Amino acid sequence: MAKGYWIVSVDVSNPEAYKLYIAENRNAFRKYGARFLIRGGKSEIVEGAGRTRIVVIEFKDYATALECYRSPEYAKAIEIRKSSAVADIIIADGYHGPQPTDGYGGSNVKISRVPELENSKVIGDII
Repeated sequence: MAKGYWIVSVDVSNPEAYKLYIAENRNAFRKYGARFLIRGGKSEIVEGAGRTRIVVIEFKDYATALECYRSPEYAKAIEIRKSSAVADIIIADGYHGPQPTDGYGGSNVKISRVPELENSKVIGDII
């Protein structure tokens, strides 16, 4: 089963008040088994727009990640955070499939012929 993730980007406007948010979010994170994979630290925006602090949190699955965000415990933390930071939070299902190190892609891609589609304009434009 794929894990669930919070992908969070944050701009902290009041670091002292943000510490209160961190103290409060522990309650929800402990209850739902959250595990930090990225928590602040060094990062660089190399493309697009972004915020100054990046956090990635892992949960046992997507449903648990959503449940944690929607919990009364985390709702308390959200109220505290609102006065000290602006956050973008995406909850995503993890990927559990082939990886580049498994040898997929490039010359290893196998494409099956679909005779019924060979004369299709869309397929013709793609190929």
